[in-house]
Amino acid sequence: MSQFTVTLLEESFEDIKIGKRFYEENETGIGSYFTDSAIADITSLRLYAGIHSICFGYYRMLLKRFPFAVYYEKDENETRVVAVLDMRQNPKSIRATLNKRKTVR
Repeated sequence: MSQFTVTLLEESFEDIKIGKRFYEENETGIGSYFTDSAIADITSLRLYAGIHSICFGYYRMLLKRFPFAVYYEKDENETRVVAVLDMRQNPKSIRATLNKRKTVR
């Protein structure tokens, strides 16, 4: 089984911080749990990149414990996380965010 290198765009780190703030405002400690869960799921892409469905032109992996999706692209050996977005927003907003983050392959 091949392993991929997983990299996150700077905007993806910001997405995770935004999610952490949202959950931390609702209940102390949940924000850190969100971050840990998101990073664990993203780390799994080292093994499972490319098995997820394609949505808005990117592979989309749903987080296991929170209503967020990881949008990523991959080539032979590298997986690039483009966004980690809350699925409770308007799909048009998600598409617009992803279009702004197009990366050079």
